[in-house]
Formats: sequence, structure tokens, C-alpha cells
Amino acid sequence: MRKLSREPLARKFSEAQLEAGCDEAGRGCLAGPVFAAAVILPHNPSDELSSLLDDSKKTGIALRNKLRRLIEKEALAFAVAMVEPAEIDKVNILNASILAMHRALENLALKPDFIVVDGNRFKPFGEIPYQCVVKGDGKYLSVAAASILAKTWRDAHMLKLHAEFPAYGWDKNKGYPTATHLSALQTHGPCKHHRLSYAPVRQLRLSF
Repeated sequence: MRKLSREPLARKFSEAQLEAGCDEAGRGCLAGPVFAAAVILPHNPSDELSSLLDDSKKTGIALRNKLRRLIEKEALAFAVAMVEPAEIDKVNILNASILAMHRALENLALKPDFIVVDGNRFKPFGEIPYQCVVKGDGKYLSVAAASILAKTWRDAHMLKLHAEFPAYGWDKNKGYPTATHLSALQTHGPCKHHRLSYAPVRQLRLSF
């Protein structure tokens, strides 16, 4: 177990009984869907979950996978959704990220009274009040939980896509524009899982 170098994250932003945290994963990727998660945690999560939860970008693979199991066991409700590359190309990545969050919220078994969203952009989800919080995944437990689920579910999905198209190294880069991924694009061109509206892919597409 890692040693804590910070105070545990805040339990809630609002006084709502059922507060859902939302976050996405994969906005900056050249390939694969963008994923989003919505999580409603109990008022008193376990000490283990509360002490370990953090922004997914600050956690290693083993801890993220452990946290995923804890979140899915303890959450009052959670849901994960995605938007595929073709739809991202149509509506742009910001709208696709919000759409993925809306889809996750729609799939929750419980209707939240309040929504906390990581970042600074969102669109109303019905009549439910919401608050955007920049770096919210490092401030509130439910948002951190959503970041963990979005990341781990997306990584698992990219491993499946890697089995279909191993040349791009998605088992390692998960679709992000690493040197290996860009080199493979230069050699093989884009495939059906690439986001054709993204500049590095769009430019290469014209050559193949």
C-alpha cells in the first residue's frame, strides 16, 4: 500500500443525498473511444477506499485496478459509457466527452440529486443541478472514483483493440500519440478505430 502524502479527498461537494461524480478518459487519444463514468458513493465509504482514492493520473496500474474493484463493490451506483471514434469525428471531442458522461448518468441505477463534473465544461443533464470543478478528480471522492473507472474500463477496451490491430502498440500507449504510435501510423496508416478528425490522423489519411 502506498504511503499517503496528502489528506483524503473531500467526500462531497454538495449537501445532496445522492451526489454523482463524473469524469472521462481518452480525450487526447488518436484512437479508440472516449469513455466516461458516473459514480454515486455511499456517505461513508470504507477507510481503505477513502484513503487510496485519487486522480487516476496519479495512480499506477496495480492501484487503479484495486480501486476499480473497491469502487464497484462499494458504490451505491456506477455506470460507464463510451462514444466511438466515428461519433467523435462528427460532434468533436468536447461534445463527445459530455455525451459519454450523459450516457453514463442515464445508465445509473439511482438518479442523482446533484452532479459534480471534472473540468470546466458540461451541459445540463435534465433538471439535475451540477457543478464543474477543475481538477475535481483530485478533490472529491466520487469524481476520483469516476476517473478510475473511466480509465480502467478504457484501458481494458484498448487491450481488446490491440489484439485486433497489434501494430499500433495500444497495449502500451492506449491510443495516445506516443512516438511508437505515430511511427506505426506513418508505416501502416490509420485503421477503423482511429479518430480521423484529429490532425495527425487526418494528415496521414490523405497519404493512404
